[in-house]
Amino acid sequence: MLVSDFNYELPEELIAQTPPAVRGSSRMLVVSRTEQRFYDDHFRNFPRYVKPGDCLALNSTKVFPARLHGRRNHEAGAELEVFLVRASPGDPSVWRALARPAKRARAGDSILFDDSLRATVLTELEHGERDLQFASERPLDETFERLGQVPLPPYIHRQPTDDDRRRYQTVFAAQSGSAAAPTAGLHFTGEILEQCVARGAELAKITLHVGLGTFAPLRHNEVSQIQLHEEYFEISGQAASTLRAAQRIVGVGTTTVRTIETAMLRGGLSALQGDTNLFIYPGFHFRATGAILTNFHLPQSSLLLLVCAFGGTELILNAYRHAVRERYRFFSYGDCMLIL
Repeated sequence: MLVSDFNYELPEELIAQTPPAVRGSSRMLVVSRTEQRFYDDHFRNFPRYVKPGDCLALNSTKVFPARLHGRRNHEAGAELEVFLVRASPGDPSVWRALARPAKRARAGDSILFDDSLRATVLTELEHGERDLQFASERPLDETFERLGQVPLPPYIHRQPTDDDRRRYQTVFAAQSGSAAAPTAGLHFTGEILEQCVARGAELAKITLHVGLGTFAPLRHNEVSQIQLHEEYFEISGQAASTLRAAQRIVGVGTTTVRTIETAMLRGGLSALQGDTNLFIYPGFHFRATGAILTNFHLPQSSLLLLVCAFGGTELILNAYRHAVRERYRFFSYGDCMLIL
């Protein structure tokens, strides 16, 4: 199985650069696996597809302002950008990060962000990743919140704004730790969630902290040779109980799907936390997921392979081509797809 088989042509102008004017107003392409067809709808109608006994699995991770700008060794002109990925479990002052340009962040270098924050490069890793040790006059989370910018994806070609702090965040975000938003959740408003509950659905909030690896290209064409980045997840006992009682679990986003399917592979839906690098591609046996709400994903990406694994490669790629023809908006701030 080759990654290059999971491709489609996407005009650049269909990549959404801004969120829709009103949260929840996106279009929604509905894909029926049993009927082998798809049709156009709007996300505001999502509650109509919810049934009594359903459970919506929501990723309650919160995006933090993970994008920092600094200078190497106090040198004028030696500016670089640092994307924070995750803190070390053993030392909260040490962070895995992505440096751009990487050549300006060598082991032993000092990076000055402002008078109150600096970092030392501890380790050089592949693909621009670095381990950094931070020193700050204030608690790091406060300093990152003050100095950091929203880590918009690389295909959004503009600087983040104050509005992105609100819109690049789900309304149910709670636990800080993501360097990217779980984008399927961006469509929900409090009112739409209430409508889903009124139709008999339960809500289960789980957590997977999304890393920047979600945007990294797959570095092998042969699918069997690919290993994904690890991401931290948590399922509380209460969420696990709600998921177990469901007649159908609707995974809101690929992050929730990877989380619940990881739990199933590790013994079932129970209280659990840890790291996962689960790579779901065609041939995978889904043990818990009954439906998926998801945004449109990049060609030849691990997320597109996951969606194809659930919906069937031919049906999903045909649906993507239809979305292109109908001028849907793609990627993080774009429209969505409901796979039933």
